[in-house]
Amino acid sequence: MGLGAIDLNLLVALEALLEEKNVTHAGVRLSTSQSAMSGSLARLRRHFNDELLVRVGREYELTPLAERLLPVVQSSLHKAEEALSLTRHFDPTRSRQRFSVVMSDYVMTVLVEPLLRVIAEEAPGVRIDFHPIVVGQLETETHLRCHDLMIVPLGYQLPGVSETVMHDRFVCLVDPDNPRLVDGRLTLRDLAEMPHAACAIGKLTPADRQLETLGITPKVQVSTPGFNVLPFLVGGTDLVTLVPERLARRYESFARCAVVPTPFPDVPLVEAMYWHHNRHSDPAHRWLRETVRRIGASLGEEIAGADDSHGEDAFPELTVAS
Repeated sequence: MGLGAIDLNLLVALEALLEEKNVTHAGVRLSTSQSAMSGSLARLRRHFNDELLVRVGREYELTPLAERLLPVVQSSLHKAEEALSLTRHFDPTRSRQRFSVVMSDYVMTVLVEPLLRVIAEEAPGVRIDFHPIVVGQLETETHLRCHDLMIVPLGYQLPGVSETVMHDRFVCLVDPDNPRLVDGRLTLRDLAEMPHAACAIGKLTPADRQLETLGITPKVQVSTPGFNVLPFLVGGTDLVTLVPERLARRYESFARCAVVPTPFPDVPLVEAMYWHHNRHSDPAHRWLRETVRRIGASLGEEIAGADDSHGEDAFPELTVAS
């Protein structure tokens, strides 16, 4: 059957149906009514002479044919998007594009301010909506499709394409008058015995994993859904917390906390931006990624210039993942 004999818009519906495995969710994703999506599914079933989606209990599963179709349809639509994007042009100085970006409170603290300064200068009409990380939805392709970028620590198995944005390292925060603080240092024994304030974002942080490797199970007395509150919890208490250094330096002057090196080798925190492959060739999206990349690189220069004592291997380079 030639291409002219079928409505190619059905390919978009087919991809949504096979990825979501749900007529209602596919309709929401494409801003289409459930009845219209059901009609598309009926046409696709007639075309392929296959059910494509079959009910198993309360859920739907793909038929064997649908399993084979999904990667082919995804690849075809990706190539079509690439072909169409070649004719488009993005002018940041005149654009009124609206982007959606997911990031942790830590990344918002250190990255958003310089990002907004660049946008105000280079693309004053562009708007960015920032969203917090939602634990449980982070590693789904559907969630990735809903946003232009997700900036999260490496280690999450997100689908799509990724690239390293910036590096940081973990430090300890304690009250300046904490009796365990001797000559501006803490020991491994201190970390094993002190009560901790911890960030609970669904996975262990790299610093937590390092403690685990050293045989230390932190005595977590209080946990928060992000890093930003932690500096304010240690002042006037016997708590210790491990946070990224850039965040610690921002708060040390007014949160009554002392920034202390970890009593073990530097533990790097690597933040990466992730995006859906369908956006890879979009000129506006390329501009957004390049802008975030530049800002991340400039932050790396700032921290390297502020403290070279950690050596050249403090922040090892990582290759781009896809």
